[in-house]
Amino acid sequence: MSACGRGAVRGAAATLVSALVAAGALAAGAGPAVAADGTAQNQGGATATMGGLKTYGEAVLHDDSGDLEVSAGLFEMSVDGGGTLQTYCVDLHTPTQADARYAETAWSGTSLAANKDAGKIRWILQNSYPQVNDLAALAAKAGVPGGLTEQDAAAGTQVAIWRYSDAADVDAVDPQAERLADYLHKSARDLAEPAASLSLDPAAVSGRPGGLLGPVTVHTNAGSVTVAPPADAVTGGVRVVGKDGKPLTSAVNGTELFFDVPEDAAPGSAELTVQASTTVPVGRAFTSESRSQTQILAGSSESTVSATASATWADRGAIPALSAAENCAEGGVDITATNEGDAAFTFELSGIEHTIAAGETRTVTIPLQEDQAYDFTITGPGGLEKRFTGVLDCRTQGAETGDTTQTLSEPTPLLAGDAVTGTNLAATGGSSATPVIAGTAIGLVVIGGAALVLVRRKKTPARD
Repeated sequence: MSACGRGAVRGAAATLVSALVAAGALAAGAGPAVAADGTAQNQGGATATMGGLKTYGEAVLHDDSGDLEVSAGLFEMSVDGGGTLQTYCVDLHTPTQADARYAETAWSGTSLAANKDAGKIRWILQNSYPQVNDLAALAAKAGVPGGLTEQDAAAGTQVAIWRYSDAADVDAVDPQAERLADYLHKSARDLAEPAASLSLDPAAVSGRPGGLLGPVTVHTNAGSVTVAPPADAVTGGVRVVGKDGKPLTSAVNGTELFFDVPEDAAPGSAELTVQASTTVPVGRAFTSESRSQTQILAGSSESTVSATASATWADRGAIPALSAAENCAEGGVDITATNEGDAAFTFELSGIEHTIAAGETRTVTIPLQEDQAYDFTITGPGGLEKRFTGVLDCRTQGAETGDTTQTLSEPTPLLAGDAVTGTNLAATGGSSATPVIAGTAIGLVVIGGAALVLVRRKKTPARD
C-alpha cells in the first residue's frame, strides 16, 4: 500500500464513525435470508485483484508544503475467472492496497462524476501507452527527441492523467516522460464515458408468480454471454426465458431476459448470472471496497466479466425489488425500491419513514461522508434480504488543504507490507507515515459500515 498522509487519517476516522453507526443501527430483519450477497459498487463487469505497479518512472508533486517524489505508471490487476487489466490511478493522494479487490464501476460512482475533465482522461488513455504501443511513433507525435522507453511512456501518461484527475501540479522526473506528459495534457479532448463491458438493467425486478418477471436487458460489448439461474431456483421450477417464454442459456447485447416463476411458487427470490469473455473498454473506472485508490482502465486482455440480476415474487401484499448504486453527484448511495404488489411497501431510513405505493418506483439517497464505509442490509416480505457494501470515494484530495507531503530528501513511499516482507511492489502517491494508519483503517472497514434495515409495515394482506 502506498502512503497517503492525511488521506489515510481521514479515511480511518470516517470508517470509525461508520462502525459506531453500525453498532447502534442494526435491527432484526423480516424473515430468513433469501439473497444476501451483492454490493452497490459492482453493477456488473470485471472484478479483479490488485497486483501492483509494474511499469513506472518517477514524478514530483509540488504544493505549498514542499515536493513529494512518487512513482508513476501502470498498475496490473488479475481478473477473476481469467484475464489481466492494466490501469492508471485517478486518486493521487489515496493509498493503493496490495491485493485489494476491485470492481468495474460507472464514473457516477467515482470522483470522475464531478470532474469536467474526465473525458480528457479517456482521450489520454486512448492516445498513449499501452493503447499506443509503437513507442517510436508516440515519441515522434509528441515531439520527444531520443524516443521513449516503456517506463518513460507509463510515467508521462500517468502524470498527464493526474493533472486532470487531481488538478495536481506534478512533473515527470525524466525529461522524455515530461515532454510526453506535456503533449498529452495540452492535446487532450473530451470523450464520452465508455459503456460497461457487461451489465443487466434493471438489476432487480418483482411481480406475482404465474407469469414472466422482467424484462432484464443485457448490455455488453461481448459477442455473446452465457445465462445461468441459481441451482435452487431451477429445482424450485424457476426458469430464465426470453420474451417468447422459451428457456435461454445464452444471450447477446440487447437480449431481454425474464424470470418464469410457477404459479404455485411460495413467496421468495432468485438470482440469475450472465458471464462472458471480452476486453473491457478503455476508460472504465475500477473501485475497491478497501479504500484503495481508484483506477482507470488503460488496457485489457480477453477477460471474464459477469453481472447478476434478482427477482422477488409473492401472490399478494407488497412485492419490492431492491437495488443500489453509489451516487457521487449527491454524495451518497441510491437505494431504489420498485413495488409491483397490491399493497404499499413502507420502510424507515435514518429515522424517516418512506412509503412506496403499489406500482410505484422510488429512489432514496443515503447521504454519507467522504471515505465512509457502508454495509446496508435491506430486508422485505417473503424473506427478501439484500446487502450492499462499499466505501464512498467521490473526491480526490489534491485540492484540499493540509495534505502531508514529503521532501525529496526523505525516503520514497513504500507499500504497507514492505516493512514486514521487505518487498517493494512500488506505488503512487503519499507520505511514508501512512502504513500503520492505513492498516488500522482497513481493520475498521472489516467491522465497520453503517447498517440499514427496511422493514415492511404490518398490514392485513390484500386479497386478489
